[in-house]
Amino acid sequence: MGTYSSKGVLVAEDGTVLIETQTPHDMSIPRPGYAEHDPDTVWWADFTILCRQILTQAGADHSITAEQITAVGVSAIGPCVLPVGKDGSPLRPSILYGIDGRAQKQIDHLTARLGAERIRNEAGSDLSSQSGGPKVLWIRENEPEIWQKTWKIMTSTTYLVYRLTGEVVMDHYTAAFFGPLYDIKHQRWSQDMAEPICLTSILPELRWASDVAGTVTPEAAALTGLAEGTPVVTGTADAGSEAVSAGVLNPGQTMLMYGSSMFIISVRDRLESGGVFWPAPFLFPGTYALAAAMSTTGSLTTWFRDNLAELERQQEAETGVSAYQILAEAAAEIPPGADGVMVLPYFSGERTPINDPDARGAFVGINLRTTKAHLYRALLESVGYGIRHNLEAMAESGLETGELTAVGGGTKNQVWISIVNDILGKPQLVRPTIGAAFGDAVLAAIGSGVLSGPDAVEPWLVPAEEIRFNPANTKRYDQFYYLYRQLYQDTSDVIHRLGKLCVTGEGQ
Repeated sequence: MGTYSSKGVLVAEDGTVLIETQTPHDMSIPRPGYAEHDPDTVWWADFTILCRQILTQAGADHSITAEQITAVGVSAIGPCVLPVGKDGSPLRPSILYGIDGRAQKQIDHLTARLGAERIRNEAGSDLSSQSGGPKVLWIRENEPEIWQKTWKIMTSTTYLVYRLTGEVVMDHYTAAFFGPLYDIKHQRWSQDMAEPICLTSILPELRWASDVAGTVTPEAAALTGLAEGTPVVTGTADAGSEAVSAGVLNPGQTMLMYGSSMFIISVRDRLESGGVFWPAPFLFPGTYALAAAMSTTGSLTTWFRDNLAELERQQEAETGVSAYQILAEAAAEIPPGADGVMVLPYFSGERTPINDPDARGAFVGINLRTTKAHLYRALLESVGYGIRHNLEAMAESGLETGELTAVGGGTKNQVWISIVNDILGKPQLVRPTIGAAFGDAVLAAIGSGVLSGPDAVEPWLVPAEEIRFNPANTKRYDQFYYLYRQLYQDTSDVIHRLGKLCVTGEGQ
């Protein structure tokens, strides 16, 4: 379950993908800086649609019945915060991951009360818009009538597994993003840290991602078409499953996930000190990860297509050639640096490394010679600058990221990948993959014993292709990157004041 679409696959026991399907959905933005999904009309509705599509096609094309499904794995965007009543019904729309910045007041309050050093030591990293704990506190403080009815706090994957099995579980990797509630060193919920927020009894039981959480209930079987009693694994956040699908499982490997947002997972051999980044146990016992993220990447291209590319959308309708491809081909004709046009990609605030939920996007350097192609190339370049900022900040902390593997829908845009490579001055391995849904199938295979463990995953994976970079372009981008870093520093005060005027009406 992604930000704007959901995908499902049926995979044979040798790793062959037999069926893949997907369905789109919307994200609700009730006010600037907020981001929500309805858990029933988006997550559960999509899940039932995908299940029935897969099972219908499995029967028609492969004579496979629901009873032959060995196990089910799910992943979804996270961390999300969803309060659920005693009857299991959602009490409000789910508050989404780091693109929702509503809880800054709670972040400040908790940091002052618990202490920044203590939070970093016990929860692993600073509190930010990616942290689940402040959003739980936001509900408690701003929606007391909902809080009084809350039985459990769930995330997206938790809710799907609950609807399937009746079990309330969360994997350790996702739990680590619920700071300050999770004790990262002892891998458990911390009542001491949770005291200003909630009782840990309302939080899910902790498991590893490939652990079997339960089996499909009669009620879920009737709605999905799955067979009653089918094992369901605990699952994880979509980025974790995406890493599995790309074979990023070993220390020294780093995943760049080109989705609606950019998520970076660097697999480590030990628990790191995170600071502005997010350390976590990874998906299996004894494994660790360090994560980073940009709030808007693929969603920038969606915004551009929907608002500034009417002609390209008409051409897509007439020719079948994607509007994204038309825009990318035009952008490829523009030189590196977009003739001095630059973008700040902070359209929904920014997560790492600047940790500023009130940041906003900007186009600068526009003149009367500027074309749509310039704007689009500058947009693509801004993502490359943001990735470089994250990787450099990790390196400055002594955390080298090693081999880069690119996955996600954005990797279909070869122009974009080449731009990012040139900005980084290093290659990316691009592994064709269906994405997180395939990673979910891997987790289900491990949980059900079809695969013996993560060391047995490699035969299921498609070989990766290395995309090289142009050193001459890298040298030129070095100059623009310095200006990109300066641009945020020089404009942040004005952008923050503009945002305050829009939200409060101050000065009108």
